[in-house]
Order: sequence, then structure tokens, then C-alpha cells
Amino acid sequence: MWTGLFSLEFFYSQTIYIVYMPSILKPRLFEVLRQSWWERMSIEGYTIRRAAEDEIGLLISWANAEGWNPGIYDAETFYKTDPHGFFVGSLDGEPVSSISAVAYGDSFGFLGFYIVKPQFRGRGLGIAIWNAGMEYLEGRNIGLDGVLAQQKQYERDGFFPCYKSVRHEGVGTGQASKGKSIKNLSEVPIEGLLAYDDRYFPVPRHVFTKSWIRQPEGVALAAMNDGELEGYGVLRKCHLGYKIGPLFADNEMVADRLFCSFCGHAPQGATVFLDTPVPNSLALDLAKRHHMHPVFETMRMYSKGDPALPIEGIFGVTSFELG
Repeated sequence: MWTGLFSLEFFYSQTIYIVYMPSILKPRLFEVLRQSWWERMSIEGYTIRRAAEDEIGLLISWANAEGWNPGIYDAETFYKTDPHGFFVGSLDGEPVSSISAVAYGDSFGFLGFYIVKPQFRGRGLGIAIWNAGMEYLEGRNIGLDGVLAQQKQYERDGFFPCYKSVRHEGVGTGQASKGKSIKNLSEVPIEGLLAYDDRYFPVPRHVFTKSWIRQPEGVALAAMNDGELEGYGVLRKCHLGYKIGPLFADNEMVADRLFCSFCGHAPQGATVFLDTPVPNSLALDLAKRHHMHPVFETMRMYSKGDPALPIEGIFGVTSFELG
């Protein structure tokens, strides 16, 4: 007779199974599942290692193939930020999977580039490299920008949804004009810039910022008022068009002036993207006012809760890959 029934939910290859059986069999079932788990983590011929600097371009090419449209020159900045935070999984010597797990000090990290090449999916390769990244960032609050289709999976992995971001697409005007209050970022003391950026990120990221603002074929601008910094941003060249990010500003008018300046620095008719956090309604208004249209959405999630950033000043997310 089936007495003492219990149920157990588990997933295998993205399928949910619900098992009902007598409690007397419970210890044996968990032993079987545990063996199955470790078999999947010890896939023959599959190794995980840290990526070399010259392999970051490979990860970026995979991200571009997924439609994420990273920057042409992102690799140098990404690797400088944390040379130990990029992982590659190889099957019989061929790179097939990746994840970035970038540590910003001891209290915060960010996940990105979580990719398994399409022809190798469904074999448990992604789970293994995910675990490698999570182990590296252990103890930190970890952020990520996940596609909405994977949100529930990330929640099962212990992440909490914070807010949606919308990628908007517009066009460049090719009419570069900064106006008297807009300056090249190189004219601004670096200490003041870093202090301003600190407001809008969970922890200081000075190594990242110093490199990000100096990308080849990029434009970095600041909005000034009586010698005080009241906003800044970066326009960088991507595989398709250009992206504005970050776009941080004290208010909507400042953000608008910076945005128009960036669109003027992009060639006329070139595609321009802006990733706007949905809780900042003024950022959404800015995108709509300039006839941008939404392309896709992501969910910003954290493993230890919302760091409570001043979202009203974030008009453009810096990067979906590194936060």
C-alpha cells in the first residue's frame, strides 16, 4: 500500500518532473538523484578554466551571435575589470560554453556571457560553468540582466527580480553639437567623474570606468553647470550601430542634452540603442520623445536583494554584461 506519500520536484534538461512515492523509498531516491547530478557535472571530455585575455573576443562574438550586440572594443575593458572573472568550458578541446563572473571588490559581482553554443545545449554543460561562476563570486551580492524567458530559472537559482530594462532603438543625426554646457569627459577631473559614477553603481568600479570612457571610436561627454558635474555618458561603437551607456544625469533636461549630443556624434541614419530602466519613467519618456522604439526587455536581478540605487538618475544602463 502507498502510505506516507511525498512529492519532489526536480528538473532535468529544462523539464520539470514531479515524483510521488512512499516515504520509505525517499533515502534511496535522493541517492540516485545525487549520483545523476554528479555524473552530469563530470561530463567526459568537458573542462572548465579561466579564459585568457585573447579569448574575451570569442565570448563577445558568441554574444553577438545571440543578438546581444556587444561593443566592438568591450574586450579590453571587461578583462581589465577582473582578469580572473571569465570562464570557458571546452569539450574535447573545443570551446563550447562561457560565463563572466566579474568581482567588483569583496561585496559585489556581476554575471554575464552565460552562453552554451547552440549545437551543444541540453547536455548539462551550462549548469557546470554556471556553478563555476557562482563559486568564484561566493559571498557577494551578485547582479545579472536576464532575458525574461529565463527569469523563473534564475529565481530558482536564488535571484530576486528588481526591475525591467527596455532596449530602445533610434537613429543618429550626424549633427555633432555639444552646446556650452556639454564638454568632452577628458576635460573633467577624473576624481569628480569617479565620485559621480559611484552614486549609480552598488560599489566603486574605478578600473572599469577609467577604461570604459576611453574606448576607441567612442565618445564620452559630461554635462557641467558652474563647474559642477551634473551628468555624463558614453557612446560606443557596437557590432550593429552604437549604444549610449551609461547615461547618468541629475534630471531629465540634462539627460536630454547629453542624449542629443550623442545622437549627433553617431553618423546620420546609424542605429543608436539606449537601455532604459523601466522604473525611471522619465527615461522612457526621453526614448519616446526621440522616436525610439523598444527592441527587447531584460530583468535586473540580485542574489541578496536590491542595492537601492537612485534609479531616477539612471537614464541608460551601462552594460547588460557587466552591469
